[in-house]
Amino acid sequence: MIIDVRTPEEFATGHVAGAVNFDVSDAEFQNQVKDLDKSAAYVLYCRSGNRAEGAKGYLESIGFTDVKNLGSVQDASQELGLDVVVDK
Repeated sequence: MIIDVRTPEEFATGHVAGAVNFDVSDAEFQNQVKDLDKSAAYVLYCRSGNRAEGAKGYLESIGFTDVKNLGSVQDASQELGLDVVVDK
């Protein structure tokens, strides 16, 4: 699962194809991720990688075992071989 941890406004400006938007700065973030499969693989990204690193630490602290911070939108796009898209 690809998770964009930026704000919905940032997500709307362009995100990796197939990514879901869970804003790490939103109070709902913890509720959004708590029921996800903790053994599944997750890749995170944001604008620079800082927020994704914080989200990664949080997920690992609650038992997630396969979480990777891919850095920025562009870095994640390159690493995954997926386009950056804008929802219409």
